[in-house]
Amino acid sequence: MNNVLGVVVEYNPFHNGHLFHLQQSVKKTDAHITIAVMSGSFLQRGEPALTDKWTRTRMALKGGADLVIELPYIYSVQKAEIFSDGAVAILNSLGANRICFGSEDGSVEPFYNAVNKINEHKAELDQLMKAHLKQGMSYPKAFSTAFHTLFKEEEIVDLSKPNNILGYHYIKAISKLGAEIIPETVHRLQAQYHDSSLPENPIASATAIRGSLFDKDGDLQGIKSYIPDATFRELADFKNNFGTFAHWDLYFPYLQYKILSEPPERLAGLYDCSEGLEHRLKKAVSETGSFTEFMEAIKTKRYTWTRLQRLLVHLLLNTEQEFMEQYCEPLNPPYIRVLGMTGEGRRHLSSVKKNLPVPLVSRAAEMNHPVLEKDILAARIHSLPFHPKGGLQKEYKAVPVQFDKKTETFLT
Repeated sequence: MNNVLGVVVEYNPFHNGHLFHLQQSVKKTDAHITIAVMSGSFLQRGEPALTDKWTRTRMALKGGADLVIELPYIYSVQKAEIFSDGAVAILNSLGANRICFGSEDGSVEPFYNAVNKINEHKAELDQLMKAHLKQGMSYPKAFSTAFHTLFKEEEIVDLSKPNNILGYHYIKAISKLGAEIIPETVHRLQAQYHDSSLPENPIASATAIRGSLFDKDGDLQGIKSYIPDATFRELADFKNNFGTFAHWDLYFPYLQYKILSEPPERLAGLYDCSEGLEHRLKKAVSETGSFTEFMEAIKTKRYTWTRLQRLLVHLLLNTEQEFMEQYCEPLNPPYIRVLGMTGEGRRHLSSVKKNLPVPLVSRAAEMNHPVLEKDILAARIHSLPFHPKGGLQKEYKAVPVQFDKKTETFLT
């Protein structure tokens, strides 16, 4: 039986560490096909992607992916569990029988131990977490603290590390689905997820790469040694066309307008806006003049920068609590949207298409669904600082990017 590898990615942007991960994942799993489930316009930490999803799809295909599938916004801009559940469910539907993720740990066995230990001690863990949350800790901090209080002597994975947290949730999602997917992990080389400075070696974190881009007004020369040539060319084309890369400051005027024009009760109805956060938003937006100042004004120990950024994405997209309650079923995605493929990827899609449990979407115009409409809206809002006229229609009409591996050229 052929091994079909699944990876869950953001590629913001695709860098040398991602290339290493893909190559090692294929080698480790002896994969014949690689499927990348990729976040679309806004990412798990509540950030706008540097470029549009189609540019990042081309990076992924040039880097070795055979199929690039969009992780819908309702899963991508979420805490780790929902993010992971949605991605693994899509991979399972597409016939993936392997998944390989980067981790700070580098061995898959401790992840299994963590899943088993948490299942065995769930009541104790919940009790500790509640106590920490009452003390004003954020949810991730409360979970990590409770976890290491209970299991500090055990041979289990360190769940204070961001990639380890995602890996834990991938394995947990496989268990919840009863999926026949075998997980593997590749140890992250040198750069850690949150490293903010560029190292001497050619493996840098995406955080450091983005930081360099913004510090140097989009100058690509400073990051050239940390990204594949194909990524450099894609970023250069994007910069030439639009003058800059997406970052929160570009969207701050839209946030100001939205917060100022909406009554508090409407803001309170947004997804993940709770415990009076609407009043903090209202107060801070009138007293600050930049996105960073605004975030510093609303951030607390309980409300992390990441959680607040996700809330602001939901605000831009006007996503209410009721919408998420109705449509956010991570283990049952409503469709599978193809962003790009190689010839091998196209043949794999043809082989599984008849058995897919949900519709396969190649063009957004082919299907009407509230979740897909949110993906289209997310892409349109993401495009506003760049090309508001052309970008508004592009997302609706766009077809999957097709890449010929032999000639290394795009067919569309």
